[in-house]
Amino acid sequence: MGFGPSAVCDIRLNTSLTTEQREKYQNSAKVRDLLGSAKTIAIVGLSAESTKASNMVASYLKDEGYQIIPVNPRATEILGEPCYKDLKSIPIPVDIVQVFRPTSEVAAIVDDAISIGAKAVWMQLRIIDVPSADRAIEAGMIAIVDKCIKMEHGRYCGALHWAGMNTEVITAQRRKARR
Repeated sequence: MGFGPSAVCDIRLNTSLTTEQREKYQNSAKVRDLLGSAKTIAIVGLSAESTKASNMVASYLKDEGYQIIPVNPRATEILGEPCYKDLKSIPIPVDIVQVFRPTSEVAAIVDDAISIGAKAVWMQLRIIDVPSADRAIEAGMIAIVDKCIKMEHGRYCGALHWAGMNTEVITAQRRKARR
């Protein structure tokens, strides 16, 4: 594929996954259904610094009505929410485990996500660990790899359309309030 005018807006250029891997780990229907059904998102590696991507994503998700659960062993509270040292310390069920840690740490995070019975593991943009994603799927979870949860939420709720972005989603429906 060249980089002509039509390729510039091609969202497939933003990943190093193969076509088969994109279908398995970035399936649009799974992403949309997951974001529509999830209520709690544990964010592993959530930074207390407001300028960090993890903090901006968490703030957005909280504003959109999700219950965010910060996981950071060096903090006690982030964005007004109590912080947990690891996934196993969280006292409530978790729908999505959002990973904002280096790829080298993903395997252990997925093991913990499986042990707490999370419904899904979501590896943030540029975080790719296919063997761990496969382990999550084998355990009955949904695994999303190399996608920004904030961008995907904006893509499917319509907010990115308002900013003039080509999300490859066509709809005549207005955005619905989350809660």
